[in-house]
Amino acid sequence: MKEEFLEILKKIKRDGIDELIEFIENKTDFFTAPASTRFHGSYEGGLLEHSMKVYEILKHKIENSIEDIVADEDTIKIVALLHDICKVNFYKVDYRNAKNAKGEWERVPYYTVDDTIPYGHGEKSVMMICEYIKLTPEEKYSIRWHMGFTEAKEQYNTIGSAFKKYPLALLLHEADLEATYFYDI
Repeated sequence: MKEEFLEILKKIKRDGIDELIEFIENKTDFFTAPASTRFHGSYEGGLLEHSMKVYEILKHKIENSIEDIVADEDTIKIVALLHDICKVNFYKVDYRNAKNAKGEWERVPYYTVDDTIPYGHGEKSVMMICEYIKLTPEEKYSIRWHMGFTEAKEQYNTIGSAFKKYPLALLLHEADLEATYFYDI
């Protein structure tokens, strides 16, 4: 799956993409990181698997939308595959005691958060990507608001406005939810 992910990114025609790929490959744990601590994809490689599933779902949603969604191929790749780049170098393994099947206590690993860049979620992904490539407004809004109405309720009007202005943002949010809840990744 790592090679497929990299091949898709390498086809993006955007200045700085090679540097972004080099960053992902050599300075992050993107390919081994979980997608979350416990909600979905909370296993080694979960972030990669989640990102690929979001990409697959988003492409399908655009192709089968009842609305005429026009989205550049590079844009689809960027928003789907990199929407959660904020999760690189974000989780660490820790240990706790838990009872096993025999009722005996044992030390077991689990993921915990080690946020060294506390800049939010979607906005952090936008910031990280923009250090390498220029994003279009549609890409920025889509990535920033991909969490949709799981954001603070004070943001609901802003989120609604973003979804109305950029339907791709809503489709990315839906694809993210579907990957999480339908596929548990």
